[in-house]
Amino acid sequence: MAWTVLIVDDHAGFRGFARRLLEADGFIVVGEAGDGSSAVEAAARLRPALVLLDVMLPDIDGFAVARRLAENVSGPTVVLTSSREAEDFGGRLDRSPARGFIHKDDLSGAALAAFADGDG
Repeated sequence: MAWTVLIVDDHAGFRGFARRLLEADGFIVVGEAGDGSSAVEAAARLRPALVLLDVMLPDIDGFAVARRLAENVSGPTVVLTSSREAEDFGGRLDRSPARGFIHKDDLSGAALAAFADGDG
């Protein structure tokens, strides 16, 4: 199954890298957003199955965006990402409605698909 994805990150270079990587692995990237507010709007408009969501955004952090997206019962599966280690966020990852976390260095289609399929 081809998953639709919204990529949210404040660095255009990472969004481009993630787009190329995920599209090469069969994902359909339906959009990109550079901040939390745009992410919430884009998710409502584009209705992706997955949102790859950077934790550190310039306006609203990824944890708050994940909570907003989770308010919609038919909302997307959210996977958080960061260049920081998961341990740096303490228990916030466990308390987040996001399905999981992928370090940016470990991003791959297989890693994202594992969370999309519920195996992550």
